[in-house]
Amino acid sequence: QVQLEESGGGLVQAGGSLRLSCISSGYNNRAYTMAWYRQAPGKEREFVARITSTGEYTTYADSVKGRFTISRAIAENTTLYLQMNSLRPEDTAVYYCNARGLYEYWGQGTQVTISS
Repeated sequence: QVQLEESGGGLVQAGGSLRLSCISSGYNNRAYTMAWYRQAPGKEREFVARITSTGEYTTYADSVKGRFTISRAIAENTTLYLQMNSLRPEDTAVYYCNARGLYEYWGQGTQVTISS
């Protein structure tokens, strides 16, 4: 069982920055590929960025390439980050942390609101 807890969401103006964090804990949490997804009102959940268990490889949605950076810090527990720069109103969504290995786990989400 892996537990995921996101933080760092908030309200910022367009062009601003935010950094989201997700603390993962539980059995073998360091072995999981981790990712960020988001869901805007009235839309389906969509992929944002992914990082492998070692942090060696990252993948981004086209809509966030060059603006968002995913990273992870590995200690007893894994902390996943999403640095979001040059934010746009269309980035407004609930952002979810995801861990995938033998099983898949989701956090509760953190709200990000970008004002124009």
